[in-house]
Amino acid sequence: MLKLLRRIAALAVVIVVAIIALRLAFPLPSLTDRPASEARPSSDATAIGAAVGTAAADHPGLSGVYPLSSGLEAYAARALLARAAEDSIDARYYIWSDDVTGLTLLQELQAAAERGVRVRLLVDDNGTPALDPELAALDALENAEVRIFNPFTLRNPRLLSYAFDFFRLNRRMHNKSFSVDGAATIIGGRNVGDVYFETGSSGIYFDLDVLAVGPAAKDVADDFDRYWNSRSAYPALSLITPLPEDAGRLAARAAEAAASEQFAGYREALAETPLIGNLVSGRVPLEWVTATLYSDDPAKGLGKVSDDQLLIARLLREMPEPSESFDLVSAYFIPGAAGTAVLTGYAERGIAVRTLTNSLDATDVAPVHSGYIKYRDALIDGGVGVYELRSGIEERRTVDKLGLLGSSTSSLHAKSFAYDRRHIFIGSFNFDPRSARLNSEMGFLMDSPALARAMQDGFDTTVPLGAYHVTRDATGALLWHEAQRDGPGIGYRQEPGSSPLERFFIRAMGWLPIEWML
Repeated sequence: MLKLLRRIAALAVVIVVAIIALRLAFPLPSLTDRPASEARPSSDATAIGAAVGTAAADHPGLSGVYPLSSGLEAYAARALLARAAEDSIDARYYIWSDDVTGLTLLQELQAAAERGVRVRLLVDDNGTPALDPELAALDALENAEVRIFNPFTLRNPRLLSYAFDFFRLNRRMHNKSFSVDGAATIIGGRNVGDVYFETGSSGIYFDLDVLAVGPAAKDVADDFDRYWNSRSAYPALSLITPLPEDAGRLAARAAEAAASEQFAGYREALAETPLIGNLVSGRVPLEWVTATLYSDDPAKGLGKVSDDQLLIARLLREMPEPSESFDLVSAYFIPGAAGTAVLTGYAERGIAVRTLTNSLDATDVAPVHSGYIKYRDALIDGGVGVYELRSGIEERRTVDKLGLLGSSTSSLHAKSFAYDRRHIFIGSFNFDPRSARLNSEMGFLMDSPALARAMQDGFDTTVPLGAYHVTRDATGALLWHEAQRDGPGIGYRQEPGSSPLERFFIRAMGWLPIEWML
């Protein structure tokens, strides 16, 4: 026994020494010479700024908002905003994919910088593993700067960095915003990539963003500065070594992507979508609302934020209490004991509570489902209406417009809740432990009857047709009910679309002490 303990102790010493050696060999770059910069305010000198300023003057203290529910419109809004930019673009994303929409949108930023627009791009290092050459090429432009949040100091193989810096790297910047000329911004659940803009052959995400102007855009600009100048944002060229042959790489690859058959629907949308032209001319049907930005302090990326200052704590503390109805949509939903108590507490007070998340056959992160099912029974027994999105729903997919090329799966990616058909939250926050304690997040809480009604009406109409309603049968066993337009529907006694092995795997994952990471 003593011999075994000595071996374990020796192994522990070797591991500690290896971790220290690797951290010394791959240190974080110095931030001493990193320049600070600030968002440029909205100005009448730009077309968007002038239009927004005129409209906002008629609605003092309110923000104009417009939902971007389809992936096609969400892509076109970002690209057309970039093309219309005259002064500045500030963008930050958790994932910026190396694919058709990712490359073409990155090229829009490059084109803006080349015509004199100041471009600041902040990306999380976990979500851009293949784009180092393209990011370096963008950063090399006179008017562009790229920073990387919580970087991997060992660039290749990048994931090996977790072995010696796990607790820092396990915290990611999950925020998503795209702001132009200090006057208009887009925030919500979408990252940048084909799956988020509903194209490609590997599946699509159903998601939700909101375009906002007025005070909301100013709040996002100020919040961007907090992240841009934080202790976790490193200049790209302090981590990436640019190569001469990569100078024209982004332009060439983006041109190839833009000429592809897959991009055809987006070419058409960019030519025909009137959104930004209508924004400038005042014809976008904005709803003018009170919009409050909730965003984590970027110090959360270093684990330096107290529990009472976390986004979810402030949101629950400050939001008006629901009185009639509460509907929640979350792609990755692990309410935990506290969240379950909040939702079932609403139900006990007579509030109609419904939740929508991915079913096992729709989720793209199976371990998250293992965390979710530990609370599903308590939600159902506590009076919550529980819905799980079915995979392969066809209602929102338009092959000729989106170039889906035979995609056959769909997943939920939106993160939102609405209540009393008046208030709605739209943002990046998944209602799970990772969003609560590890990742930095953001979102708008809006007093918006139009958006709140639209979401809650969807629970009444489209959700029952596109999701399983999970209840209990007469014996008390779980029952997944699949509604049909004609007929009584279909009932399942097990997780639909799953095998016994998959169900065992999910249950076994739930036994592991990993919920805090999910």
